[in-house]
Amino acid sequence: MSKQALLLLPGLVCDDAIWVNQVRHLDEIADMTIPPLVESDDIAEQAQHVLAKAPEEFALAGFSMGGYVALEMLRQAPERITRLALLDTTSRLDTPEKTAGRQQAIRRCEEGQFQDVIRDMLAVLLHPSRQESQLADFVISMADRVGSDCFVRRHKTIMSRQSCVENLRSCQVPVRVICGRQDAMTSVEEHQELAALVPGARLSIIEECGHMTPIETPHATSALLRDWLIYN
Repeated sequence: MSKQALLLLPGLVCDDAIWVNQVRHLDEIADMTIPPLVESDDIAEQAQHVLAKAPEEFALAGFSMGGYVALEMLRQAPERITRLALLDTTSRLDTPEKTAGRQQAIRRCEEGQFQDVIRDMLAVLLHPSRQESQLADFVISMADRVGSDCFVRRHKTIMSRQSCVENLRSCQVPVRVICGRQDAMTSVEEHQELAALVPGARLSIIEECGHMTPIETPHATSALLRDWLIYN
């Protein structure tokens, strides 16, 4: 089997390490690239930067904020995307409450409270059983590498996005939607709604898992992505 080109897009507090297990376990079937998502605070421009460096055709998997960028890439260049996986993300735009929360996080970062912001986020990032664990330390270290400035730019990127509903309804490639049952950031209902927009899309829910599926349940996530890459 020849390898597929696969782009893996990280989330808000993530660098390459969010995909470490998938890179290890999908290597024999995918030629993987992880764009850093640091070039812009406008989602249309960010998608353009990724597309400019991407192969002519590629499979695309976006986690959390990476899912928003993936959907913008689908808007701009649907003919280049051969498969789409959306993990722990949503088709909904932010509510006024979510926008206010992002703006507050930005203000706190500008006041030097970035590390406190990340620690406060652990309650919605990880399953309750993992919020006081080595995995929590892993997330904190990863966020520290991302840094406050990039974190702020990424929040602004998220706030700049547009509705992707019509793009999903017209999507013709295999789509897999994946989420943790206990995802406290994007609900199971949102993932059900997302999958229902795409003809033939498949929804996979991982039990006893929070928002960070690629690292909370790495083997299950990798197995689902393998199935999506080979079959859908």
